Amino acid sequence: MLNTYWKQFKSGTDIRGVASEGVAGQEVNLTDEAIEKMAAGFVLWLSQAVEKEPSALTIAVGHDSRISAQRIQDAVTRVLVGAGVRVLDCGLASTPSMFMTTIDLACDGSVQITASHHPFNRNGLKFFTKNGGLDGPDIEQILLFAQEGQTPPAGEGHVEAVNYMADYAKRLREMIQKGVNAADYEHPLKGFHIVVDAGNGAGGFYASDVLAPLGADVTGSQFLEPDGMFPNHIPNPENEEAMQSICKAVLDAKADMGVIFDTDVDRGGAVDARGEEINRNRLVAIASAIALEGNPGGTIVTDSITSSGLKEYIEGTLGGVHHRFKRGYKNVINEALRLNQEGVNCPLAIETSGHAAMRENYFLDDGAYLVTKIIIQMARLRAEGKTLDSMLESLKEPVETAELRFPILKEDFRSYGESVIAGVSAYAKTHAWNVAPDNREGIRVSFGKDKGDGWFLLRLSVHDPIMPLNIESDTVGGTKLIAEQLNDFLMECQWLGHEVMDNFLAQ
Repeated sequence: MLNTYWKQFKSGTDIRGVASEGVAGQEVNLTDEAIEKMAAGFVLWLSQAVEKEPSALTIAVGHDSRISAQRIQDAVTRVLVGAGVRVLDCGLASTPSMFMTTIDLACDGSVQITASHHPFNRNGLKFFTKNGGLDGPDIEQILLFAQEGQTPPAGEGHVEAVNYMADYAKRLREMIQKGVNAADYEHPLKGFHIVVDAGNGAGGFYASDVLAPLGADVTGSQFLEPDGMFPNHIPNPENEEAMQSICKAVLDAKADMGVIFDTDVDRGGAVDARGEEINRNRLVAIASAIALEGNPGGTIVTDSITSSGLKEYIEGTLGGVHHRFKRGYKNVINEALRLNQEGVNCPLAIETSGHAAMRENYFLDDGAYLVTKIIIQMARLRAEGKTLDSMLESLKEPVETAELRFPILKEDFRSYGESVIAGVSAYAKTHAWNVAPDNREGIRVSFGKDKGDGWFLLRLSVHDPIMPLNIESDTVGGTKLIAEQLNDFLMECQWLGHEVMDNFLAQ
């Protein structure tokens, strides 16, 4: 079992911690000593997983733009070299590209130094083998090795600098050339104006190394330079300020399309020529339409908070099957893998957060790959006299949405959260509520037109002592009406913080 100190670093399928000073009340815990022990743990885990001695391993190491990146990379590299590992130093890199080093460069494993969209002072480690990202139990084993101070035998490794991002960008360019198949094959995006917002993360390469060489006009692109303080906005397609920024950039540039990435480019979002977001349910809808080409009747795995309109779109308009699963990108990916192993045709696993993993791309959640597929679709549609937004004409979108996040005030938050969900389930039965039969996380309840004309989903956060409540309604005022009905039960839950509900109902 992990003790309290080492357990704090486990964040689902990643390792994360405070790596830099600068935020009051947050002391650095991702120290050089802790990182070195974690890196040693990964060498031991990987050596067992691939059945090779540590001195026979090749491991790629890369990082996003965070200010603590070089310090952490140095600490990781010291341990790997000291264990006899051949280290490929990829420098500034996207998380998806680090997975691809296990495919294209035949690395036994890779380490990406990133904390995704989290604040500048945080950082972490993400690990890959050719089978994909590690799962939660693998991370726990690595941390157990670290906790016990286990280290690999001493060896004499070495470091080789590689520019793998150039190969990764070339692959994306070739995808567009082949997918669009324009008369000017080398410049299939000539005549297109596409704005890129990298949020000062690792995604600036997409404008300079993917789009521009293919003939696209990328003027108006913003925040392409890496800056780990993220001075302009949070690099996160789910962040409202970030999305408003890219929408404005598209309109200001009179561009055909805008794309935005999170810090390490494993998530992406898009904006159409009208400055309208292609994000969340709209992004899932377009990705589903693309994935189901050539996969008639295929199954799309999504997270649990997708809209009722999206289900109608996937099943009614596209003729697919919507498999609503759990939050957490590894959860949806693992579910898609499971379904395919059982013989179900499942070409896509996608979260509304922007994590999208396609079967044709190793079920890797890759924001640049997804955006590339959307750009190919945009070019094909233009050749038919259509636009991206025409794909979404039949997507029914809610009139109102809300998300409330209730803090759990009890130390054993997971057990308490599960008891709240069980309590709501029992309450739903006694009040004849319509509980969704296909929900696989928390409890999802639908209401008729006279009681809110929508639904709520109450669940337990994947990592934190939080119970998120998502509400959607097709009627003005419907979200409050639904919230009021649920609140009659939640008021009796003494270990839930009720301020968020009070504020919502008081609006």
